[in-house]
Amino acid sequence: MECAGKRQGTRCTGPVTRRCARCGAVAYCSVSHQIVHWPAHKEECGRLEQHMKHMDILNEFPFTFTQEATVQVCEKLETRCSVLKKRGVHQMGMWLLNNSWDLSNTFCPCTEPLSMISKHLTSWKEYYEWRSIPLHSPVSLLLHRPLTIYYATQVAGLGRWTSGISHKLHIHYLGPEKELLQLSVFSELHALFPNVHVHIELVGPAIPQHRDGEMIELCNYAHCLDRDCVCKSSSETVSWDAHTSKPSTVTLQLRSGFYHDRYKDIAQDSSPHLIVAPNAGIAAYSSWPPTIELIKDMDIPAVFSDYCKEACHLGASCITGVTGCPLNIPIQLNPFRQPMVVEDSVLWLPCYSNCFLYGMSKWSV
Repeated sequence: MECAGKRQGTRCTGPVTRRCARCGAVAYCSVSHQIVHWPAHKEECGRLEQHMKHMDILNEFPFTFTQEATVQVCEKLETRCSVLKKRGVHQMGMWLLNNSWDLSNTFCPCTEPLSMISKHLTSWKEYYEWRSIPLHSPVSLLLHRPLTIYYATQVAGLGRWTSGISHKLHIHYLGPEKELLQLSVFSELHALFPNVHVHIELVGPAIPQHRDGEMIELCNYAHCLDRDCVCKSSSETVSWDAHTSKPSTVTLQLRSGFYHDRYKDIAQDSSPHLIVAPNAGIAAYSSWPPTIELIKDMDIPAVFSDYCKEACHLGASCITGVTGCPLNIPIQLNPFRQPMVVEDSVLWLPCYSNCFLYGMSKWSV
């Protein structure tokens, strides 16, 4: 952890040695830095104290590796790397590269599900049971991305797509970074949105200029490691409905730049039903206000996520300040957050990728 008073005008004296006695969420290198930081910290201290009281809920996952990936990582007995090394998937491109999982079909969803979704999924356990994946499989460390999109449609009131009632779903996905190395993970949207054409515009400055405009069609599920698996069959199809004979399709298009700068180009091809901004960090980046103003003018449902509840609180305050609109999708825990704690956080509070969600289902009043 960093000293919370690191940027208060004087150099830190060393590693953190003390925590705020009230909230316990921030730490300091010295008494002097704690005193200097108090005017800034006092407004957040009470909120962080409440967050810390619910810390155990953040660490609740059904997986056999939960203890290693949450509590022990927090206490530095384990690291993210050591947890992955134990499973033989460390430094392997996150085991999903070039449309292939580097895992056996027992541990990853490489074919269509055995049955259609009969109810809205609300937990990792429900998803794993539906996809017949054992709870010691680490695929949730990547699948939190498509599952967060799935859950965002629920909280935004767009559930008709998960039941196949509407056949086209266009999503604008803002600020992709690590996703660019794991685009095949979005092929799981075939199963989550059966009989639907899901088109995602991934827009952000992290996309290289030479990939701007690149179109990717995910025709099949990502293949597993087993050579004799049915996923290797050239005749494989995905999510056909016997009554409508409509296959699901998933297409991705990459757009380099900020959303407010690129929207006119994108809108010519794709008007969105939903905007998703994962791990948005709205309070941390000055590029967000013009994008938020644009989203309000578009009057499109928008769901943002972040690593911890405090980041969401600050982001929601920024959105309200820019738009004058109170959020009608309140801050809530994402059941499909990535189940491995983020290391090197500035807060002692456990942080997870896509941990909390919030946003607007309707902007006009």
